[in-house]
Amino acid sequence: MEHPSYTLLYVDDPAASARFYAALLDAAPVEASPTFALFALRSGLMLGLWSRHTVEPAPPPAAGAGAAELGFRVAADADVEAAHAAWQAQGVRIVQPPVRLDFGYAFLAQDPDGHRLRVYALGQPDAA
Repeated sequence: MEHPSYTLLYVDDPAASARFYAALLDAAPVEASPTFALFALRSGLMLGLWSRHTVEPAPPPAAGAGAAELGFRVAADADVEAAHAAWQAQGVRIVQPPVRLDFGYAFLAQDPDGHRLRVYALGQPDAA
């Protein structure tokens, strides 16, 4: 069996979520319908956005948005700062500005449905 290669988020409005992620990821969906959108990311991960109103089988899982996170690993603290500035400029909701955590340097944002998006660089602070 292979490692997981697909993440599915239940969203209120797949078209609106697809526009959000297209701008955030600088990528177009490879599939789109009124109830579903799919992105094939450079990392190899497939990101699906499925309408929580039409998910099969109904009802969708009880865990709501924010019960998990999508992680975006970058190489260095400066890349975290650059992504933070870019996402702020795009109007992405930032819920935690860049901060040093046990595992590295990170910030936390949310998509329109409240799914958590963490950009992080592992390890110690950049050398001065």
